[in-house]
Amino acid sequence: MRALRAHSPGSRAELRGPPARGTADVHSDIDISWTVPDDRFAACTEAAPDVLRAPRPLESLRTGPDLRHSPGRRLLLASFVDLPLFRRLDLEIGAAPAVGPPDECLTHGPADGGPGARGEDWSRPAGALANAVAAVKAVLREQPRTALDLLERGFRRIDAPDTVTGDWPADIARLARTAAAREPGPGPRADRVARLVERHLGHRPPPAAERPGGG
Repeated sequence: MRALRAHSPGSRAELRGPPARGTADVHSDIDISWTVPDDRFAACTEAAPDVLRAPRPLESLRTGPDLRHSPGRRLLLASFVDLPLFRRLDLEIGAAPAVGPPDECLTHGPADGGPGARGEDWSRPAGALANAVAAVKAVLREQPRTALDLLERGFRRIDAPDTVTGDWPADIARLARTAAAREPGPGPRADRVARLVERHLGHRPPPAAERPGGG
């Protein structure tokens, strides 16, 4: 946040979501909003990757698809070298005065701007790997229905005709492998997801009642 403020004097950088409310756990993303003068929005958005590299080298940086072409809001999803996959930074950049409700920009579902605000160059395998990481979080938080939904959506992202069995380690690792097979870029990240699954879940199937078709 210090690096963001220093780059654009007069801007505001602050925690949002669970970190700001004090409800974050060890699996939570880091949510930060960066509000910049509207005449600096384009320049700050372009400079954001270099600004984020100042505290720590970036492993990956993606633009959230829902706001990719919004005229005054952008969502950057950053992972840093040597930090856990759980500790992704979700940076919302907004022009002042803000466009749309301020809290809406941190959602990961449909957001503002309608069809014109959505980007078409979102990497589906990268998105599927994000689903896999989120599914690990859901299992650790004892949210099996959320985990199932994330996995099913992850397989749909990459058009994979796969059935989620409810065996968490096997299902999540299979999603990671399938995503990596779709294009070469996500391969190293898929390996990290596989190690994440092994370290945190091992062999951890849910109770029968929580499995698909288990009642």
